[in-house]
Amino acid sequence: MIIRDVEVRNVQEVARGIFVLSFVSLELSGSTLPGQFINVLVQKGHEPLLRRPFSVYRVEEETVEIIFNVVGKGTVLLAAKKRGDIINILGPLGIPFGTGGSFRNAILIAGGLGIAPMPILAEHLRKNGKHIEVFAGARSGDQLALDHLENTHIATDDGSRGYHGTVVALAEQYLREHPLSEAKIFACGPIRMLAAVSAYAESVTIPCELSLEGEMACGIGICQGCPVERLDGATRYALVCTEGPTFDSTTIILRGA
Repeated sequence: MIIRDVEVRNVQEVARGIFVLSFVSLELSGSTLPGQFINVLVQKGHEPLLRRPFSVYRVEEETVEIIFNVVGKGTVLLAAKKRGDIINILGPLGIPFGTGGSFRNAILIAGGLGIAPMPILAEHLRKNGKHIEVFAGARSGDQLALDHLENTHIATDDGSRGYHGTVVALAEQYLREHPLSEAKIFACGPIRMLAAVSAYAESVTIPCELSLEGEMACGIGICQGCPVERLDGATRYALVCTEGPTFDSTTIILRGA
């Protein structure tokens, strides 16, 4: 784990209200694994006070990318960054996805900004010789960010692009018609979506890992602000920042789904 000032290389809007920010960090690019995240201090001073957590979206040589939508003051400031501006990063943080193992087919399911960890995950899966099918959902077609992915199947809530309905329903339909043996599911998105993915994976006995979001102030387990309930274990709760954000779907309870 490092804490460094890094130089912004580029900020680009890749879909409506969705931006990719790239920065240079040889240390981070060489050590980050799929599913891990960084905590970003947007600017020095007290506004905004807290860091913002972002999944690592993609790594290429010494360049690291994050993806975000503009929802508040911190992301407004990030979207306005220019080449050469400085941000401070803490990372890589969290437990990565399990990309090894004996499975042959990887099923990636992303809802909305749940697309964030998928390009770096897909790259590692390809290097491990896995076949990949990606299911990406959004409210509308102009909110889809699909770069650096392959075999992509699209669902939109309003039917403006691809399947008209939820991304989980699309994945279930596709997999009924095109069964994949020796498969594993990787999913990221809203809690309700993840609960549906978890239930589906259990019903068809496919191993499944979920990447969760949490209300992270510190990202390193001090503030205790990002608990998720365990199904069993020595303690009732796990922290998303230090024991996640990736979890085996059979080990946690998704409340509020």
